[in-house]
Amino acid sequence: MKTYEGKVAIITGGASGIGRALGEELTRRGASVVLADVNSKLLGEVVESITKAGGRTKAVTLDVTDLAAVKRLVEDTVSEWGRLNYLFNNAGIAIGGEARDLSYDDWKKVIDTNLYGVINGVFAAYPVMVKQGFGHIINTASIAGLAPFAGEISYTISKYGVMGLSHTLRAEAADLGVKVSVVCPGKIETPIYQTSKVVGADREKVMAIFPKGITPEKCASIILRGVERNRATIVVTSLAKFLWLLQRISPSLTIGIARRLMRKIRTFRIDD
Repeated sequence: MKTYEGKVAIITGGASGIGRALGEELTRRGASVVLADVNSKLLGEVVESITKAGGRTKAVTLDVTDLAAVKRLVEDTVSEWGRLNYLFNNAGIAIGGEARDLSYDDWKKVIDTNLYGVINGVFAAYPVMVKQGFGHIINTASIAGLAPFAGEISYTISKYGVMGLSHTLRAEAADLGVKVSVVCPGKIETPIYQTSKVVGADREKVMAIFPKGITPEKCASIILRGVERNRATIVVTSLAKFLWLLQRISPSLTIGIARRLMRKIRTFRIDD
């Protein structure tokens, strides 16, 4: 429990879901947390709730695709608190749909947020941590970064990118005192499943395919345990662990599973 006491953390995507749960748990454990999110209204409500519970936190409205804003966030945090112990690059979005149906803007929006949002966080925080000689960057990927997920191609691309970025940066950073972990959650009951756009198929029927997930609070607890242990890859949920193992044993099997999933999704297809 004392691992996080007195530490300073930034969490992007901190207004809901995993980000909110991480902020609540870290402040309970004595950390000072800067919660950043594009949704300023919801963010304010979260920070008010944490503050009333005795936690030390502040809200910063942030679009992670804005590099200058991300740099200001890191600079202001270090200026105020004197250091940055943890950066949770957690902000993300999803747009479901087949490659043939997605617009170019659909592709770009997901990749800009999920991949370049992480790159921007690393670009801003990593040099600061190297200069300090300590720090831990935790990037949120997904089960879709461990195995192919048909019907979520732009999301899957972005999360595969986060996986490669995180593992490579971990190797580079180790001798400089900086730790890097990547989180791969399976199904977590977060708002992304209620708000994500689905192109070319009946959204409600597609979402009904996925099994019930675990709570963000349970996910946050697993993540923080993995961070304490400096795990390179923190896989959350049994399904994610199974697919990760299967992908390493036989990639052709996971492609076959994705193909069957695609056939199921196509039964809900809506043609223009």
